[in-house]
Amino acid sequence: MATLGLIGSGHIGGTLARLAVDGGLDVVLSNSRGPETLSGLVSELGPRARAATPAEAAAAGDWVVVTVPFKAYTALPREPLAGKTVIDTNNYYPQRDGTFAALDDGSTTSSELLQRHLGESAHVVKAFNNIFFKHLASLSRPTGAADRTALPIAGDDPGAKRDAARLLDLLGYDVVDAGALAEGRLFEPGTPAYGAPYAQEPDAPFMNQEGGPAPAAEVRAFLAKAKG
Repeated sequence: MATLGLIGSGHIGGTLARLAVDGGLDVVLSNSRGPETLSGLVSELGPRARAATPAEAAAAGDWVVVTVPFKAYTALPREPLAGKTVIDTNNYYPQRDGTFAALDDGSTTSSELLQRHLGESAHVVKAFNNIFFKHLASLSRPTGAADRTALPIAGDDPGAKRDAARLLDLLGYDVVDAGALAEGRLFEPGTPAYGAPYAQEPDAPFMNQEGGPAPAAEVRAFLAKAKG
């Protein structure tokens, strides 16, 4: 049975864990506070889920989702992520993370910094960062459903992107390949593709709305707007 490892078990991590269990995956959860703090979520998820340390979750996962505040990325374990497809959900928020000159001047992206930290043996794919967690929970649909939603991904390794697409399919989503890891900037905060595609009224604040399906063609159109 395939396993999803989660480093970070907040809103996005917890939502992905629920989708993974529903999709037939085993789940290993972790956070910075210790496995004992996840007992409630593990109990809710049932026998497919267990709590562990970040290093243990990384080692156990066929895919590993990193969903911690960006400022903590240098604390992520490197050795157990070697050779893994690492799904990066992080966004850079200066008011929370402090300032990073290389991000403020646009010379790199948060996912590229994560890739640099982990080294070449890990394969970072950016995903799940542009959708509100409540919409992520509500818009999942079976493969082939007429109202299935697509999410953008970005990465430098074609095999890792195929792995990520397989995970997204199991979790109930189609994929739009936005390109190389640097192209993750096209669906980060402040872009047209951040949040709005998954709201029923894209021109209104998305966190105040119910989710609405966004097919691949619609997501591509939002990414094209971000390119300008």
